[in-house]
Amino acid sequence: MTAVLISADDLRKMLSDNASRVHLLDVRWSLGDPDGPQHYLDGHIPGAVFVDLETELAAPPSPARGRHPLPELAHLQKCARSWGLRTDEPVVVYDATGGMAAARAWWLLRWAGVEDVRILDGGLPAWERSGGESARGNEPDPEPGNIVLTTGNMPTVDADGVAAWSGLLLDARAGERYRGEVEPIDPRAGHIPGALSAPTAENLTPQGTFKSPDELRARFTTLGPGPVAVYCGSGVTAAHQVAALAVAGIEASLYPGSWSQWSNDPRRPVATV
Repeated sequence: MTAVLISADDLRKMLSDNASRVHLLDVRWSLGDPDGPQHYLDGHIPGAVFVDLETELAAPPSPARGRHPLPELAHLQKCARSWGLRTDEPVVVYDATGGMAAARAWWLLRWAGVEDVRILDGGLPAWERSGGESARGNEPDPEPGNIVLTTGNMPTVDADGVAAWSGLLLDARAGERYRGEVEPIDPRAGHIPGALSAPTAENLTPQGTFKSPDELRARFTTLGPGPVAVYCGSGVTAAHQVAALAVAGIEASLYPGSWSQWSNDPRRPVATV
């Protein structure tokens, strides 16, 4: 399995090697925080390009498709070329929230056929702890890339597939949302019947880095056997879960519409605990 993560120290080595042209994507985003562009301007890894999750890594929201539908391939390719991505050149994505947003870029690019794309383990905080420099303000526009994207390189499942899923269906949201105790944004509270609660935050150490492969493997294998599918609120943090499963050596399908699509469809049943 292609490597999912890269450490801050290894990234610094790659960047110091003139033979390695590394494309850095800054994906600062979190639910309720629209200030990703300002966070980027306030400090980012030198040479990084800011990527807007809402407009570049997702199609427009709708009740029928969810809050962050997968973007059209032509749109994603146009954006990827504007970031400077080129065929056979490595990509590293990062954020400042343990990879919760950056994993969306990792998953989408893998889905679109980019093989060498990795998440900076621990994100910008790990980079700064390692002594990495930061830059402020805007970077020069990168030279347009030539990347050619294709679909279907990571497994997905739709709402009907999730409804009939016979393996392990994981809900990556916080436990209180899974249980239906709170629902801050979607129209109904609860979870997809048959899903198990596996909050994404439990993939991380207190330092915001991914737990070891052995720890993650132990976490997921104790939940049960069978093929794995993952959803969250809108298909963003579920990508982090897919990444954590990949670190553990387990392939998983992503349900892109996730709870924001499911809960908007009155035909779909809802369970609470």
